[in-house]
Amino acid sequence: MERELALELVRVTEAASLAAARWMGRGDKEAADEAAVTGMRIMFDLVQMDGIVVIGEGEMDEAPMLYIGERVGMGVPPQLDIAVDPLEGTNILAKGTNGAIAVLAAAPRGALLHAPDMYMDKIAVGPECKGRVNLDAPVRENIVEVAKALDKLISEVTVVILERPRHEQLIEDARRTGCRIKLISDGDISPAVAAADEASGIDILMGIGGAPEGVIAAAALRCLGGDFQGRLMPEDISEALRAKNMGISDISRLLTIDDMVKSEDVIFSATGITDGELLRGVRYFSRRAITHTLVMRGRTGTVRKIEAIHQLDKKPLFRDNKIKLV
Repeated sequence: MERELALELVRVTEAASLAAARWMGRGDKEAADEAAVTGMRIMFDLVQMDGIVVIGEGEMDEAPMLYIGERVGMGVPPQLDIAVDPLEGTNILAKGTNGAIAVLAAAPRGALLHAPDMYMDKIAVGPECKGRVNLDAPVRENIVEVAKALDKLISEVTVVILERPRHEQLIEDARRTGCRIKLISDGDISPAVAAADEASGIDILMGIGGAPEGVIAAAALRCLGGDFQGRLMPEDISEALRAKNMGISDISRLLTIDDMVKSEDVIFSATGITDGELLRGVRYFSRRAITHTLVMRGRTGTVRKIEAIHQLDKKPLFRDNKIKLV
């Protein structure tokens, strides 16, 4: 993939972020998600690529845009797999709390795991800890290995876990090690990526979350040299059959980062919607807005943080009422 494509994809996540950010704290997660999806889909039409959505908003009959199998882009090379989450953290944005982002990953056709919409058990760490953790190892062993790899005391290691009833034992096991624990309400892509950013204060993400989000996080960590492992957790026979129909024959298999992202030629872009450890949220001024985006290329290892000032009256997305302004 040409490096110019990375900036084009930044514009896509910026559009989703700008469209969704007005819904911060208003309690309407459906409207916020619709705005993000619309903004992202419109901007995709301007990108020179032949993309197929492999992780998106659902099946064709479930989502009007960015559904699995939808073609996006201008229909010209390169041919790409596209994984999107136009609004990761719908509840976060509806409540006005921290960590909502617009995010996507792109890789050559066939490189991204076609992860079904189900749960996945996950563990994510930064490059210093690559090869030191294992999803099947005891919680204490993984935390001890992270502490050794980072040259920290266990009491200095920070673990992020989604606060869910299913994680009661995981949280208890982590607490027994004496590590620091950050419980989050929603959205585990951002903290998974933050585990590879020393400045974030996050060292490891553990626990069960969405499988599609797992693949997107794995794409980011592939760019950063970090590590990610996952295992699908179907809740019933229909979910297991769906996974098999999407090409995952062994549902119980431990999936490595290379299983989920088969090429190093991957691009990841995330734009903040609300403030978080990884990115600042959208800031509004008089007919202007500032966005903060993290964009990475796996092939070169280049990581860019982009602050952009948007003149909203000059953006067709808003000027021509393609996105409803409220």
